[in-house]
Amino acid sequence: MAVLVICCNLFFSERPCLAAVPNVTARSAILYDRDTGEILYEKNSHERRPPASTTKIMTGIIAVEMGSMKDKVVVSRYAASKSGSSMYLREGDVFTFEDLLWGTLLISGNDSSVALAEAVAGSETAFVELMNKKAYLLGAFNTVFKNTSGLTKKGHVSTAYDLAVITDYALDNPEFAKIVSTKQKVISKVGSKKKRILNNTNRLLSSYQGASGVKTGTTNAAGQCLVASASRNDRQLISVVLRSGDRYWDSVRLLNHGFEDFMAVTIPKGTAVGTFYFGRGKPYQVDLITVEEVCFSVSKEKLAEFDKLLVVDKPDLPLKGGEIVGYLEIDANLKHRIPVAVAGPVRKENTADCIIKILEAIILE
Repeated sequence: MAVLVICCNLFFSERPCLAAVPNVTARSAILYDRDTGEILYEKNSHERRPPASTTKIMTGIIAVEMGSMKDKVVVSRYAASKSGSSMYLREGDVFTFEDLLWGTLLISGNDSSVALAEAVAGSETAFVELMNKKAYLLGAFNTVFKNTSGLTKKGHVSTAYDLAVITDYALDNPEFAKIVSTKQKVISKVGSKKKRILNNTNRLLSSYQGASGVKTGTTNAAGQCLVASASRNDRQLISVVLRSGDRYWDSVRLLNHGFEDFMAVTIPKGTAVGTFYFGRGKPYQVDLITVEEVCFSVSKEKLAEFDKLLVVDKPDLPLKGGEIVGYLEIDANLKHRIPVAVAGPVRKENTADCIIKILEAIILE
């Protein structure tokens, strides 16, 4: 491969600004851009820590995927015995599966999380096996679940990075996304007219512009934890803070950093990014275009100066239109390589072409 064209026809008008790195109190944290799949900030993001009730993000998404919302669930003695945050279920209570899911994700019911598990898999232990398999399949390799609730148990661990990965997957499910973005829900036991109001424990839903979820968590071992999501200007970010001194303040600082100091850049498929010249080709020059769309995040501070390099092989003629001849490398927040192709066909110059070229040169003289 040889670098034959080094100037790219990509210009961005946003003025650079100095972006301050957020100072967060959390022991572990991450800021993840859902649209580009890029990490915009991280602090000890792969450090294993107790995740507290952020565990219920995985509990919730498996319940949504495998449960039947209208099923009636009878609460077991074991589920009703769970301590900590609770729906205050009693043995023999009957709720719809859907209402137990609301109780799990809005008010963080430990008892309802077990009731869901039993309804799906027959036991909490069997459901936890599903949770761990799903975590592995999603690439959350440092996560090990021991229960559905997040109650402290030796070996029950996750990381800020893994929770962002799990949440990114969960938010693709419309039912899950609807529940975690809801501030309040009214439910009732099956056969009862008595209404119960569930208020979401995530205060960002009422205080942060664009907040859309997802789950709080607190235990003595884990400290204050929060997985948060927010959307602005067609961008959606996920922040995770574990063992935070102030989970809401930390989350706001991270989300603000992502929305205010970064922007998403999209290079559409078919964008002309350079020109290739042929000494013995017809035509003698051809545009080079991207063959796929790419989206990436870039700090506004670096917007006008991030590295762009067009690398092309010296191709043999003839070439078909759309034939890949190299790649565009962009080094913004991460490095990206985008295949590039010739915009149209190029053939070898023949005798007639040479004669015409000579005549044109004589005329121009």
